[in-house]
Amino acid sequence: MNALLAKSGTEAVHPVARLLLAELTATPDAPLRLVVVAPGGYGKSALLGALEAGCREAGVDATFVDDADQLGDEELTRLTAVAGPVVLAHRPNPRAEALRAFTEPVARQVQLPPLDAEAVGTLARQLTGRLVDAAAAAALHSRTGGVPRLLERTLTDRLGDFRAELAELDDDVLRYLIAAEAGASRNLDLLCALLDRTPDGLPEVVDGARATGLLDANDALLPVAAEAVRTYGPPARRLTVLQQLVEVQLRGGLPVLDLARSLLDSGSSGASAAAAFAAAAGEALPGDAKLAARLFEAAFDAGSRDAAVTTGWARAAALSGDLDTALRLGDGMVTGDDPEARAAGAEIAATVLAHRGELARSAELYRWAAAADSATGSPAPESHRWAGRGAATAFAAIALAGTGQLTAARELVDAPVPGVAPTLFAGAVARTASGIVDSVNGHGAETLSALVGAAAMLEPASGGAPLPDSPAALAALVGLHSGELGLAESALERALASDVGGGLLTARHRLLLGWVAMTSGHLTAAATHRDAVADTRLEARDELFFATLELGLARRASDLVGLQQSWDRAYQASMRQQTDLFTLLPLGELAIAAARTGAQAKLARQLDRAHAMLDRLDNPPLWTVSLCWHELHAAITVENLDTAGRQLAVLTKFAGHGRYPAALARAASCWIAVLGGDFDHDEVSAAAAELHGLDLCWDAARLAGQAAIRTSDRKAMVQLLEAARQFQAGTGRRESATPEAGAAPGLSSLSERELEVARLVVDGLTYKQAGSKLFISGKTVEHHMARIRAKLGAGDRRELLATLRELLAKPDPS
Repeated sequence: MNALLAKSGTEAVHPVARLLLAELTATPDAPLRLVVVAPGGYGKSALLGALEAGCREAGVDATFVDDADQLGDEELTRLTAVAGPVVLAHRPNPRAEALRAFTEPVARQVQLPPLDAEAVGTLARQLTGRLVDAAAAAALHSRTGGVPRLLERTLTDRLGDFRAELAELDDDVLRYLIAAEAGASRNLDLLCALLDRTPDGLPEVVDGARATGLLDANDALLPVAAEAVRTYGPPARRLTVLQQLVEVQLRGGLPVLDLARSLLDSGSSGASAAAAFAAAAGEALPGDAKLAARLFEAAFDAGSRDAAVTTGWARAAALSGDLDTALRLGDGMVTGDDPEARAAGAEIAATVLAHRGELARSAELYRWAAAADSATGSPAPESHRWAGRGAATAFAAIALAGTGQLTAARELVDAPVPGVAPTLFAGAVARTASGIVDSVNGHGAETLSALVGAAAMLEPASGGAPLPDSPAALAALVGLHSGELGLAESALERALASDVGGGLLTARHRLLLGWVAMTSGHLTAAATHRDAVADTRLEARDELFFATLELGLARRASDLVGLQQSWDRAYQASMRQQTDLFTLLPLGELAIAAARTGAQAKLARQLDRAHAMLDRLDNPPLWTVSLCWHELHAAITVENLDTAGRQLAVLTKFAGHGRYPAALARAASCWIAVLGGDFDHDEVSAAAAELHGLDLCWDAARLAGQAAIRTSDRKAMVQLLEAARQFQAGTGRRESATPEAGAAPGLSSLSERELEVARLVVDGLTYKQAGSKLFISGKTVEHHMARIRAKLGAGDRRELLATLRELLAKPDPS
């Protein structure tokens, strides 16, 4: 028997071949009726051929009939006279009832199942002559459902053979398959309308579709079958069916996205196709801006040229990062006849220009768009506008403040905007505008609170809105300018997780995260964020932050070659970006790099423009301090003590405006003293510790290290080098130390000396007394306490002492 199977090759045809051949040869003279039932493509014909060959070898006289469902009653009657075994094969269909009546008394029916993954691998190996591993077999099984014909045509690249077979199908069955490929196989009402049948009449069509062998057990098209129907189905019939489906959905006001996606690139045009594409684009916009842009463009090409479609296309293009298309469409709308379309176009153009570094022009267009609503007396329809008067006014105020036009910005923020619905979106952008305008007069803490709140408010409400900037990004900038790196990082990570602003703002959020990491000395993390957008096409503003992030990383790694290589790109990026408040950090990094590369003269005019803008704003501390800190370091780089002294004077002037400017002023004073060679070692240590407490780990380490190099006091040099080493190794809030065995939680991050200091201070000793016991100065004790406070996250001395008392009171587990 095994030899017969091997000769006939039945094992490769179907696993049930061995069983069926055994039954046929066991009682060759019995009037056996064997009925094999399976959809098309399951291998019935091949199976019958293999069985016939096996029976011939075994000397069994059997009758084999394929496609028995196509026999007439006369032919079936003649079969009853056959004395020996009879094997019939047919598809499941209504004709099978007649066959059942013929075979019922003595027949055994076999339902031929699809192949399992192992059998798929076996057949694939025999078809290709190559070994097929388990993973490849599973993938083939998933695509073909284990249907032998689908598997064979996939492996031999013969899906085109379906063209003729699909064209010959019953029309209702073909229309059902096209509808299934478009995702409508589960929509009973839609199928009934398409096929003009009642629900009771649908099973007949579904049974016919099942018989093709193209459906899985859940009546969904198998992946390869869907590809065949989509690619090789009669094109005109497919287009007609899809348009009928879309029209039915549109009449019912139901979703059309899946159906319209199938119409893309089909050449479909006309009013119904245009309406379908436009409706589908609106559905896609909140979650897939690129698809929405394609659908809006298809609606436009199909003949819909109204303001809603053009605005939607521009909006989707902007969200997906295609700012060239967005600006082209927006600019074209600005010159049109429809006042509402003009305002919508101005909003789009203003958004694009903000990303391209033209904040002043962006403000002008936003103000113009807001005025258009006021002139018409009512806001534009929702289909035309995404921002509206309230948001346009807020965005204009942000841009005006950012370019130094505070009076105009304040007027917009303070002026009431009637008729604006109090949505989350409107509230978030209004709070953002107020926070930015207040940042010019107030302190970082108040501004940061407003912006973080606005960012949280916008997270669930920003879908489909192409923002010129996000509250999270602005909050991060304020955090970077005020030493609140933890809040900056948190706001950015939440914005990324919520996809605020879509693809339009992803790179900005990622680059600012890189800046936060770089500022705190986490250079590996900063490089990771940089690399995440390295292959992205960046607009002028993002390009500036990317290029200066590279520049800053090279500087902090003492990579002089990398610094020189990065300089040209960063400088060119700065020339494409107009100076504003929100790009002062990159400008400051450029200033230091210019000093290192001897290119100070090239940057002089940009720095002059920045200071002129800050002068117009009366030098707001929040925005001025960081630029002065960078310029101080540029002067230190070339050891220009006169310029450094002027920057120190400015920083000292602002020292009373918060912990951050105070720490920078103290550190600046120490830097100049270090340059002069006459400095207090303990004062330097304390100033560096303050920087470290603000997460400025790299700056803290550099200050201590430079002081160590320049001191002639051996003992002080050792202490400063140790401090520099610890500051450089400090990981702040982003990485947690691994607790040592037996250490109480919270104390594991402290060094042995810090633990000694902590115990003495908790026991009530003053810094001077504790220093005497440890043979160090009181200033050094103060330095250690500042580091301890930073590691434990204590807000002030009282909280620190309470935390230490609690931790030190816990029993030692050892």
